[in-house]
Amino acid sequence: MKNLQHVPTCEECLANGHELFKDLTPEELEIVNNGKGCSLYKRGNIIYHEGNRINGFYCVNRGIIKIYKTGIDGKEQIIRFAKWGDIIGFRSVLSKELACTTAKVIDDAILCFIPSENLFSLVKNNPAFSIRLMQLTCRELGESNNFITDIAQKTVRERLAEILLLLMENFNLDDDKVLQISLTREELANMVGTATESVIRLLSEFKSDRLIDLHGRKISLLDIPGLKKIASF
Repeated sequence: MKNLQHVPTCEECLANGHELFKDLTPEELEIVNNGKGCSLYKRGNIIYHEGNRINGFYCVNRGIIKIYKTGIDGKEQIIRFAKWGDIIGFRSVLSKELACTTAKVIDDAILCFIPSENLFSLVKNNPAFSIRLMQLTCRELGESNNFITDIAQKTVRERLAEILLLLMENFNLDDDKVLQISLTREELANMVGTATESVIRLLSEFKSDRLIDLHGRKISLLDIPGLKKIASF
């Protein structure tokens, strides 16, 4: 973690389309802006650990963060990825519980830390902000419900196809149809909820079927309708 010489302002994020703080008054925005601390985190840095108490939440200004839970055997179960415009850690702050996940940087990131007292002040005094926060919480809960259903009812092949499509929705493709996020085979397996060997085998099958192409960690999605058909997406 490294402190920044240029600290991004909340106004800059709002100008680029950040939604959460859209309904704050100029005075509230100034309080958030003056009370936050922004730092640069390198790939591999842990932002917070599952089971620890956190006294604030984080806004992602740049980079990609992996949010995961750790099983009894020490294996990661990836819940989601956070990127620019996302916030992490806020549910544990609101519930006043220990962090229920771990957040780890997988692409060098700039994060702004906002203390819990500022969050509670906004929730109490700004109804529009509270509604946006509730909507965000409900969306995350809906995603978790979908994930549980998929684990219970879909095959590993179907889940892998769906995960590739979800990564495309969240991180887009470049002009060569390459996913704009680089994941290890183990990380993909942790998202799908299966063994790494199974993901390696299925990726090879998808490549043979000309659904995807592989370039080390980079994956090109060549046949999106074909992936959707497999995933029942």
